[in-house]
Amino acid sequence: MSESVTEMTPDLIPAGSSMARVKDAAAGAGLDIRILKMAQSTRTAEEAAEAAGCDVSQIVKSLVFENSATGQLNLMLVSGAHNADMDYISATYNLSFTRCDARRVRDETGFAIGGVAPIGHLKPIAVYMDRMLLSHGEVWAAAGRPDSVFRVDPQALASAIQAEIIDVRAQG
Repeated sequence: MSESVTEMTPDLIPAGSSMARVKDAAAGAGLDIRILKMAQSTRTAEEAAEAAGCDVSQIVKSLVFENSATGQLNLMLVSGAHNADMDYISATYNLSFTRCDARRVRDETGFAIGGVAPIGHLKPIAVYMDRMLLSHGEVWAAAGRPDSVFRVDPQALASAIQAEIIDVRAQG
């Protein structure tokens, strides 16, 4: 793990901040997490893996899409080692997603792109989770800011957020 890490204890997390929403949502879901603020960026999967001292496949990329059928936002949690194959996902799961405007992401989730957490959203959001993430004992996810992360058991996270587990690309 990077040497320049600050554990964000409750007294360091500003009330009403995006990190506070993540902390509170985790506690409400029974997830025991510690939010870590890194001196370096964790905006990309590679940067986050370097900062956390883990494999890039243990990084949870939080991708927000608009569901073309419903107009609602959907969250896709993807391993940092994968790119979501949208044609495969559409054909396999009958899901049609389009890119979402950054302003809408912020307005509806409360997070800026690069810091979207899997929990603590302003509005309920359907979640799809890359099956590969479940192969790890722990994964690292954004904690509401581009420089902050938390470690969590992926099974516990999936259960807490009622994520639908999918393959985000063809296997083989």
